[in-house]
Amino acid sequence: MPRGSPSISSKLLAWYDVHARSLPWRYRPGERADPYRVWLSEVMLQQTTVTAVKDYFLRFTGLWPTVFDLAAAPAEDVMREWAGLGYYSRARNLHAAARAVAALGGFPDTEEGLRALPGVGPYTAAAIAAIAFDRKASPVDGNIERVVARLFAIETPLPAAKPELKRLAATLTPDRRAGDFAQAMMDLGATLCTPRNPACSLCPLNADCRAYKDGIAATLPRRAPKAARPDRAGAAFVLLSDQGNVLVRRRPPRGLLGGMLEIPSSPWGPPPDDPLSYAPQKARWARATGQVEHVFTHFRLTLEVYAARGAPQTAEGLWLPLADLDAAGLPSVMRKVAAAGLAALGEHGFGRR
Repeated sequence: MPRGSPSISSKLLAWYDVHARSLPWRYRPGERADPYRVWLSEVMLQQTTVTAVKDYFLRFTGLWPTVFDLAAAPAEDVMREWAGLGYYSRARNLHAAARAVAALGGFPDTEEGLRALPGVGPYTAAAIAAIAFDRKASPVDGNIERVVARLFAIETPLPAAKPELKRLAATLTPDRRAGDFAQAMMDLGATLCTPRNPACSLCPLNADCRAYKDGIAATLPRRAPKAARPDRAGAAFVLLSDQGNVLVRRRPPRGLLGGMLEIPSSPWGPPPDDPLSYAPQKARWARATGQVEHVFTHFRLTLEVYAARGAPQTAEGLWLPLADLDAAGLPSVMRKVAAAGLAALGEHGFGRR
């Protein structure tokens, strides 16, 4: 960069002042952000898209406008409202962190203090510290990794490149407006420096971008080949009582889908030799057409769905009115199971809210 030319941070902040995205949790450049809304949005956005998060964020902040309101809410209500957003351990940690913040009387304003909260890792702590408290912190999400990898032409594949990308990102963070700079980097990655077909000619940093100069921007960041997801299988059982109630169970509080409601099923692993041996009670079980498939982070699940009508007998669990099932907070995979089983019984209204 020629001596006396604008720095990368000043160029990007000038661009951000004009082109900042309008988001429900976003404050205008220079405005003081609410730590609660910053924290809530950052937790929701982990492993998820802005489009998927918007409605959840608005619903949460409508129900619980402050962290103290969220802390006072029953955990079951929080899990129900989170249903469909995935990665349910985030919801458990969210509620635990809200209670910890309420006990402190407010959010810590340093990365170290924020890291002590349940579910708050290095990225989230840096994002809150920068955006909510204007600390000189350097959060590095996927968008920022991509921008930095291209600016410095880092060809080391991810995830091995992560430490270097974080170090380089920190060298760009300005002493003032660190929060605006972090959001500007996120916005640049989301709108111009995109994974495919980056709009390099429109980028405010193209004169500083080594990958652009070398003609390799679209190839970065490189990624190591991912290991194939293993396959698991099982059987699930949709039981509708003569009174119009559906049998559900609550999963253990820890582990996959912890604390969520589920349709009764067999263990998930090798295909069961005798699926009906796992049925919650004796009934005239019929197999639904097709299978339910769902991809989790670490494995791919295929479920055979069985459906039956009958009076409640020995089955353990909760009997929910069919009319209430749609709003009960079933995780996505269980909504698929319920829809398939109820359709096999001639009940086609579920899942259309």
